[in-house]
Amino acid sequence: MTKEFIVTEKLAKNYGDVKAVHDLDLQVYAGEIFGFLGPNGAGKTTTIRVMTTLTKPSSGNVQINGFDVVNEADKVKNVIGVVQQHLSLDRDLTIRENMEFHARLRRINSSERKKRIDELLEYVELTEYADRMVDTLSGGMKKRAAIVSSLIHEPEVLFLDEPTVGLDAQARRRLWDLVRRLNSDGTTIFLTSHYIEEAEALCGRVGIMHHGRLIALDSPLALREKLGSVAVETLGENKETCYRYFADRADANKYVQSLSADAKTVIIRDSNLEDVFVELTGQRVGGN
Repeated sequence: MTKEFIVTEKLAKNYGDVKAVHDLDLQVYAGEIFGFLGPNGAGKTTTIRVMTTLTKPSSGNVQINGFDVVNEADKVKNVIGVVQQHLSLDRDLTIRENMEFHARLRRINSSERKKRIDELLEYVELTEYADRMVDTLSGGMKKRAAIVSSLIHEPEVLFLDEPTVGLDAQARRRLWDLVRRLNSDGTTIFLTSHYIEEAEALCGRVGIMHHGRLIALDSPLALREKLGSVAVETLGENKETCYRYFADRADANKYVQSLSADAKTVIIRDSNLEDVFVELTGQRVGGN
């Protein structure tokens, strides 16, 4: 049986009269890549802040690898790595110096520190750039440097908050390969993303938050099948695109054939996770 690595039970977080997270029950399993999606203000960041010990819940509880995030925060910190959306590295230090700093914070002894840093630099293909200042690196290299610094204490789960925002397509796909490699080597990944295709490409399961509540949880394929595996797009008289979803192409074709002869711009395509997201929330990821 797969181990439950992250467990929330009736998790709630309030800021005054604002309920950011409502009674969240969620299980993330050891060894999976889990995607956490939702529009801005949906409660994703608040949930992650509780999971990573940065803020305390108003009620309910969270356990990471069996440790309570409030009462055993130090033990939780030992098993988690966190890569924030905004660069948390010191721009005036080299990659190696940043890694050294993180290792010292984790009280890793000198010989182990050097060995671990050298191994990780090779792992993420940054050895030849190790002594370059962070501020001189490309966006993709900066992100890899942030990830490698977060791995210095060998965390069992890595939280990645919008890991590829601002990266070009090539750098984004290279980072995807790194995430897959980390996961195949045993690291559990908890990922938030504004890029639906990223979640679809990487995640075995996704949870969708809306107004502080978890409104969907399943594999991307299963969520698509619940909506309808085939989408039909038509352009309405008001110039707005209308979307209809069907179990298969046969049903989709029947619908298209039933349309009037003056129907405009008919597209039949496979549905995707973005369709699911928009239908459930009425918004696009990152939308207000």
